[in-house]
Amino acid sequence: MELISAKKLLSPWQKGDHWFATNYNFNIYKGCSHGCIYCDSRSQCYQIENFDEVRGKENAIAILEMELISKKKKGIVATGAMSDPYNPQEKKYELTRGALKLLAKYGYGASVTTKSDLVLRDIDLYKKIAEFSPAVVHFTITTAEDHLCKLVESNVTVSSKRFLAIKKLSEVGIFTGVRIWPILPFINDSAENIRQLIRMSAEAGARYVSPYFGVTLRQNQQTYFYQALDRKFPGLKTKYIQAFGNRYECISPNKNRLNTILVEECNRYGLLFRMEDIVKAIKEKYEVNQISFF
Repeated sequence: MELISAKKLLSPWQKGDHWFATNYNFNIYKGCSHGCIYCDSRSQCYQIENFDEVRGKENAIAILEMELISKKKKGIVATGAMSDPYNPQEKKYELTRGALKLLAKYGYGASVTTKSDLVLRDIDLYKKIAEFSPAVVHFTITTAEDHLCKLVESNVTVSSKRFLAIKKLSEVGIFTGVRIWPILPFINDSAENIRQLIRMSAEAGARYVSPYFGVTLRQNQQTYFYQALDRKFPGLKTKYIQAFGNRYECISPNKNRLNTILVEECNRYGLLFRMEDIVKAIKEKYEVNQISFF
C-alpha cells in the first residue's frame, strides 16, 4: 500500500447535536476500492486522484495520538465519511484498529461508518470504548438483495453479511444503525426494498434506519455513474437524463411514498429514523454518567 503524507487528521471540534452526535472527524485512508457506482467522494471537488486505489496516511497513528492528547474537549470521533476504514488494506495494516486503541486509551467515543464485516475483528475495542463513551457502528446498506448489491457495490461485503455483522455487534451491546443511502432512482427505489431493509435492520438489532431517497451526481462522478449504468443497466442512462437533466440531486420520483413507508415500518418495528432521536439515543446513557463528556 502506498503511503501519502499528512500533517493532521482531526477536523475542528463541533457541537455534537446533529449528524449522529459526532464532534470530530478523520479519514485515515484516502481513496476507496469498493467500486460503488454512486459514490460522491469520486467527485472532482474532493480532488482525490486515482480514487479506486486505497492509500494510507503516513505516520497516521502518531499524528492522531498527538492531536487527541492536545484537544481540550473530549467527544465522539467519526471516521468513514470519505473512505471506508475497513477497506481490504486494513486487514494487513490495521490503521483503523490502531486509531480505535487510541480512542479507548484517551477517553474518546467512536462513530464508524462501513460496508465491511471486518469491523467484527475490533469488537473488543468497541466494547471497551462503550464502557465510558459512545461506540457506534453505522452500516451503509442500500439493497436487501445480494445480487443487486454486487451490481451497484461490486467489491463490498454483501448485504446479508453486513446484517449478520450488525446482529453480532448489537448482541454485545454496541449501538448500530443502517444508512439506506443512496436509494437510486429506478434501481432500488421500490417499496419492497425499503420494507425489506427496515425489517432486516430490526431483526439484526439495529437501533435506527436513516434514508436518502436519491443520488448526487456532479462533475466526473456523473460520468462514472453513467458509464456504469451503460455496463450494468443498459438503457437506464437515457431515463436518468430525461428525468433529471444535469441536476446535482437526482431524487426518486417515489420519494414521498417511500418516506411514508419508512415512517410506518420504523414505527412498527420500533426503529429510530429522525436524526434528533438518533442523536439523543446515542448520547443518553453517557449524559447521565458523564455530563462533562459532551
